[in-house]
Amino acid sequence: MEKVSKVLENADPFQTWWPVVIAVIVGIVVTIRTIMGGQRCPNDNHIKDHIVIITGAGSGVGFEIAKILAARGGRIILACRNMEAADKAAAIIKRELQCVGLPNVKNNLDESNSNDKFFVEVRYLDLRSFDSVSRFARKILAEFERVDILINNAGIIFDKTHTKTVDGFEQHLQVNYLSHFLLTHLLMPHLQKSPMGRVINVSAHAHASAKMDVSDTLNSAIHADKFHVRDAFAHSKLAVLLSTRYLAKALKGTSVTVNCCTPGLVRGTSHLRNSPLMSAFCIKVMTMPWMWLFMKNPFEGAQCAVHLATEKQLRNISGEYFNDCNIAVSSELGQNSDLAEQLYMQTLAALKQKTKSDFYLKQKHI
Repeated sequence: MEKVSKVLENADPFQTWWPVVIAVIVGIVVTIRTIMGGQRCPNDNHIKDHIVIITGAGSGVGFEIAKILAARGGRIILACRNMEAADKAAAIIKRELQCVGLPNVKNNLDESNSNDKFFVEVRYLDLRSFDSVSRFARKILAEFERVDILINNAGIIFDKTHTKTVDGFEQHLQVNYLSHFLLTHLLMPHLQKSPMGRVINVSAHAHASAKMDVSDTLNSAIHADKFHVRDAFAHSKLAVLLSTRYLAKALKGTSVTVNCCTPGLVRGTSHLRNSPLMSAFCIKVMTMPWMWLFMKNPFEGAQCAVHLATEKQLRNISGEYFNDCNIAVSSELGQNSDLAEQLYMQTLAALKQKTKSDFYLKQKHI
């Protein structure tokens, strides 16, 4: 021990490579983490009094989007299925940002109750049910005179494909795509009342691995039990991208723009709870360092959507796919205009069969 102590006492850090090695390793880790964290939203624009609806904003990326846009003056509506989580999220945002009261746009409130309305509100929305989507939309149309920004953020992954929704669709397809499609069209009259209405759909890198048959774009002919969860997720996100492109063309010449973005690979969200990476404690321990290094946190994942919601120079940009706050190249299928049209028309037909909504008549003026 004495020899070891003397060696350590007399050691000259400049006569060994260890400090250099450690410095290089730290530098590499910091560089990788910075690159993988993606680009921050390049603007600090405020959206004072803009009415913003964000689905799935009770946690994860949606929560971060809501917090950032609330700080920029937006009137935020958290559209969530888990009301307990949404209430907690709203309370956190109110506490951190000290949001002021939001009066009901149409209904007059007593002065004593004016503080009961805030810039951050919670509304129930279950994307597994078209009826829930319709009821949510009706309430928004009745209570507000317009909608400025709709961010279709909510989504699921690794859910069981053989378990169908109450409307008879595969879960990933309905939650990630069909219900957001329905919600967007139901709210379109109010979005068109906004001087600069924006629809922001959240897709994913996984869309690049998706397959889609032009004669069966909704994959209704595929048996659910044979449809792998990764394929189901990828297919739903390709559908999001394609419908974004088609709707943007249909809305050309109006005040509404439609774009989609990918948050990137994001850790620390509820999406991973059913992932194989979370299946066992030992796997979690082994993968956590790598997830921290190569995946974004929710705040980083929110930046692209925030950019699309606030960037003034994007007022005339529509139908594009964004990654890290820049227009990105999607998969070849994601650029197929004929496939996009077929998907759009087949989606309309499927929703018409399942719902009694009158939004189809409203499509005439789009």
